[in-house]
Amino acid sequence: MNTSDLAWFKSSYSGSQGDSCVEVASCPDTIHVRDSKMRDGDQLAVSPVAWARFLTYTTNH
Repeated sequence: MNTSDLAWFKSSYSGSQGDSCVEVASCPDTIHVRDSKMRDGDQLAVSPVAWARFLTYTTNH
């Protein structure tokens, strides 16, 4: 899959100035995460279960 074809969403925690932005795109089997300033750079791909655990951990700590 070409990740440039995904629907990317900017994190609601990202600043309005365009700095420190994280974007996320989901597929049935994978959650993709990237730096919005480096769209052609490295990306992180994790399972939906791992992403849910990450979100649960970050909201509880």
